[in-house]
Amino acid sequence: MRSFWLWFVLLSAALLLAVLQENADGDESARRMLFSALLLAAYFAAPLLRRKPAALTALLCGAAVFAAIALWPSDGQGHNPYPLLVFALLAGKAAFRLPGGYAVIVGAFSLAGAAAPAILGEPGYPPLFLLLFAIAFGIVAYLAGTMIGERDEATARSEALLSEYRLMKRRLATSEEEARQDERSQVAREIHDSVGHKLTALMMQIEMHRLSAEAESKEMLAEFKVLAKESLEETRSAVKTLNEEEGGGLAAILRLLRKLEAESLMRIEFTVKDGTLTAPLVPAQSIAIYRALQEALTNAMRHGVGREAKISFEAPGGGSVFRFEVTNPVKQGGAFFEGFGLRGMRERIKETGGQLEVSSFADVFIVRGTYNLVDREGE
Repeated sequence: MRSFWLWFVLLSAALLLAVLQENADGDESARRMLFSALLLAAYFAAPLLRRKPAALTALLCGAAVFAAIALWPSDGQGHNPYPLLVFALLAGKAAFRLPGGYAVIVGAFSLAGAAAPAILGEPGYPPLFLLLFAIAFGIVAYLAGTMIGERDEATARSEALLSEYRLMKRRLATSEEEARQDERSQVAREIHDSVGHKLTALMMQIEMHRLSAEAESKEMLAEFKVLAKESLEETRSAVKTLNEEEGGGLAAILRLLRKLEAESLMRIEFTVKDGTLTAPLVPAQSIAIYRALQEALTNAMRHGVGREAKISFEAPGGGSVFRFEVTNPVKQGGAFFEGFGLRGMRERIKETGGQLEVSSFADVFIVRGTYNLVDREGE
């Protein structure tokens, strides 16, 4: 789109200067205005035919004919250098948008339009000058086309390498997660098989001694049994935790951010302020925060602009409140609707004792979650 308007500004300026350079009466001025308008209309229609080279070639050849009629020199008019610039821009547009053979056809029409006045005895450019200009222009267009082709080829190679890199990153992340989970499961099995079984055997022996012990020792053995039972329950709880997949915490959040930056090319600014790392969040709250960040960043990739986001953690009020915020740029003035993902995020935060605010201000989309930690600190 930027190149379209760049070509348009250059073509309009050259056409305006070329028309103003000519001394035209009323009828001739109307002719120039009409064919200048047709020339600009043909230029505006060119993007519609970008995928049809034959039709685009015919359109640009027609534009060259319109330019020749609109800029035909007036009787007694001196040298006007600007029409050559108009024809050069049309040929350049063809070289930039069309394959080589089609571009040569448009270039030939443009060269004929520039040379026609001199050939027919009107004031114009010397044929030898036009020939040298066409050769120089062709060389420059060929070199530019070669550079553009090499750039496109390099871009395609880069995209292929990037896709392969993302695939490798996904495989590596998956293998790391599987290895980490296997290690946790192995540790859990070892704890269960060694410590758990020994504590169970210890409880059985304590119970056997308690049944045959004297009254004075029974109370002490009962206390030992309670301690052994509590130790066994804590061991089982630890084994269960190790067997569960890790779903929250700062480490999981950092892995999520690294994954998004590597695979989705997001630019993420992560800010952690004082007191947030020691905030007394329960595991359910940590997991809820992780899922909220995941959903917010997914929305930023889908609906945001620029593929960038900012995340901040803070604990104002001396750590009595924990707050997280995700912001990302969006199209200015665009309305948003709270879909299933945002509703699920809000319900999850609410179930774990927090509040979620979702808003859009100017060109920024904001997701802010808050947990009141006063009650937990007072327990």
